[in-house]
Amino acid sequence: MAASTELHFLLVPLVAQGHIIPMVDLARILAARGPRVTILTTPVNAARNRAAVESANRAGLAVELVELPFPGPQLGLPEGLEAMDQVAKDPITFFHALWKMAEPLEEYVRALPRRPDCLIADACNPWTAGVCELFGIPRIVMHCPSAYYLLAVHNLSAHGVYDRVGDDEMATFEVPNFPVRAVGNKVTFRGFFQYPGVEKEQRDVIDAEATADGLLINTFRGVEDVFVDAYAAALGRRTWAVGPTCAFLTMDDDAKAGRGNRADVDAGDIVSWLHARPPASVLYISFGSIARLPAKQLAELARGLENSGRPFVWAIKEAKADAAVRTLLDDEGFEERVKDRGLLVHGWAPQVTILSHRAVGGFLTHCGWNATLEAISYGVPALTWPSFADQFSSERLLVDVLGVGVRSCVKVPAMYVPKEAEGVQVASGDVEKVIAELMDDGPEGAARRCRAKELAAEARATVEEGGSSYSDLTDMICYVSELSRKRSLTSSTALHMPFAAAELVSNNGDMIEADNALSV
Repeated sequence: MAASTELHFLLVPLVAQGHIIPMVDLARILAARGPRVTILTTPVNAARNRAAVESANRAGLAVELVELPFPGPQLGLPEGLEAMDQVAKDPITFFHALWKMAEPLEEYVRALPRRPDCLIADACNPWTAGVCELFGIPRIVMHCPSAYYLLAVHNLSAHGVYDRVGDDEMATFEVPNFPVRAVGNKVTFRGFFQYPGVEKEQRDVIDAEATADGLLINTFRGVEDVFVDAYAAALGRRTWAVGPTCAFLTMDDDAKAGRGNRADVDAGDIVSWLHARPPASVLYISFGSIARLPAKQLAELARGLENSGRPFVWAIKEAKADAAVRTLLDDEGFEERVKDRGLLVHGWAPQVTILSHRAVGGFLTHCGWNATLEAISYGVPALTWPSFADQFSSERLLVDVLGVGVRSCVKVPAMYVPKEAEGVQVASGDVEKVIAELMDDGPEGAARRCRAKELAAEARATVEEGGSSYSDLTDMICYVSELSRKRSLTSSTALHMPFAAAELVSNNGDMIEADNALSV
């Protein structure tokens, strides 16, 4: 195989914002090191991320965005429903449709002039494994949650803890053989596919990881060294920590503002608003693309924000479709009352633009791993409000391990809150109290901010030449180059026939000469 400048990587992200964003980041990072990169996703997700790819192209990077059809309509899903944040019900059918994307992926690869050197697949896309096996393509699995979470879920499964507690989802347990003490229950330590109806998908995820040629984790050793090493040892797979991908970014303001999706507000207006605020005085609030607060809980949060007296920017996506939220904002006058110190974004906000501004001193976050890494990378202490899956692990890491977070007192996913509470876990008074704690100017708050700035410096250093993530990425590229070369030499002619067939057969079916047809 030729040098890394001639390598071709295919990247296949999960169709969820929290997974596509770091994969698009990774595409830019890889292309900046020489390889050519193609991102494969569906039309809706391609449209959302086109600005970032066009920014990469303007910077001279060889990043391509290719659309594959989403098979949802074959299973009765409406046209255009192609992303996790669009799924209001029946997620099982959505996952079944996702697994059927193996067919258009195979068709795309079969039509290529030569075999790609590597396919990097999201861990939640195990259906890529069969396509890679068919064509002899090296396959690396990319994990988008923390190594803390990955190791915890692995250890809980390996030690039979999930089986032991059975259906008692609130039974308390301690994660066995773990580098730090971690106590929780099934609802706060749940794997991505630990739900009835997707048992096959869960087995596929486990099998695909076990047979991968390596693992990528979007993290860095400065925060998760011990968890990365323990997970690599447990899986027996070559593992690289190549994050935080957001810290690698060098993109223009427009692409930064549109990272993940086109912002629903002018980023320049937000920047101007932030310019008028003192350093570290503003609280930014966002619950990501999927997590949604129950209406009563959202109202309690609004009252707590109002009573806190703090300036804030709130990305409130529910304002676009939830009638109860619009009533709160308009008929009850919340937005009018706070207009002098509160800025509400009705939809998608330019998150990196906001977090990187000096006026922002705190981040009320759902603790998605992307948001967590962004808080760390920009040195912003976090007020943690997890909703599901790995988010409770991110909270534990931020608060208990790294010391840069304050808990909001959310204990369980909203669906487990007693019915009489109407989804409320944090009353307005408690919201006011934890905001005051996070934004505190006293010794504890100062220490937390200092630690956050130290971690941000580590995040920047780790992605620069000589840093651990930079070195891990270099090692991964060299590994792929060598592995692809070996596979090219040892693979059988039959394995490459999908590529040869397109070159050897003319339009009228006659055999033609194609000296390079098998040179894959």
